[in-house]
Amino acid sequence: MIDVGPLRRSYTMNGLDEKDLTETPIPLFERWLKDMLDSKLYDPNGVVVSTVDPTGQPYSRMVLLKNYDEKSLVFFTNLGSRKAQHLEQNNKICMLFPWYYLERQVMFVGTAQKLSLPEVLKYFHSRPRDSQLGAWASHQSSRISARSILESKFAQMKEKFKNGEVPLPSFWGGYRVFFHQVEFWQGRENRLHDRFIYDLQEDGTWTTHRLAP
Repeated sequence: MIDVGPLRRSYTMNGLDEKDLTETPIPLFERWLKDMLDSKLYDPNGVVVSTVDPTGQPYSRMVLLKNYDEKSLVFFTNLGSRKAQHLEQNNKICMLFPWYYLERQVMFVGTAQKLSLPEVLKYFHSRPRDSQLGAWASHQSSRISARSILESKFAQMKEKFKNGEVPLPSFWGGYRVFFHQVEFWQGRENRLHDRFIYDLQEDGTWTTHRLAP
């Protein structure tokens, strides 16, 4: 087995102080997102989504953030997927942006609500045509015996919809995650990392606290 115990590095790129905080979390998130975009690193909007099954077992997977505002984050998925099945039973969710190349993480904690049909339609038809066809070809999270099944289904869908707009599958949609807690993590030397947590109050304001690393 590979000995991963000694693998470590010192985080020295930046720091996060009280003076850097914004009144609400999204302006700071947006500043960090812009840093990721400027860095030209892959998938700056890649985010780890964690849900819990009915037995309490957590599952995590990567999705792409496709929209956000001051109160919520948006992603899209197959509504028959494992994550969607979990959210039907328990809509509590955690979303983590693992921006390790900038020695940063941002974590959003909240609840997920299905997007409206107009919102889903608008985004679906903005996707590349082959991505639209891919949504039809894959019944996400279902077990299949070979990749050739996917490729065959994709070819069928390409032929079926060759003469017009690809319709929205009834099993495809998205979620808006309304967050009530956001944590910003900035790596520092000697494992004395900077952590600040934003908590949403009943009156709609946010409080902030520094956390021990």
